[in-house]
Amino acid sequence: MEFKLERIHDKIEFFEANDLKTLERKIDEQIENNKALLLEVHSVTHHVAFHPETGRPLYSAVVHFKAK
Repeated sequence: MEFKLERIHDKIEFFEANDLKTLERKIDEQIENNKALLLEVHSVTHHVAFHPETGRPLYSAVVHFKAK
């Protein structure tokens, strides 16, 4: 059996939450997790939409991580 260790250079993650504070917490947790992979935030894109059934806002974000 052969093991290959390759470094991750780019990683894109998607997040979704019902409130902005929860969304921010999820992103912060993943930033800490990705520090172990030597990845840092390259860009963040966020969006707010209203859920058609509940009428409540739905917050989403895309975070692009890149190698240091």
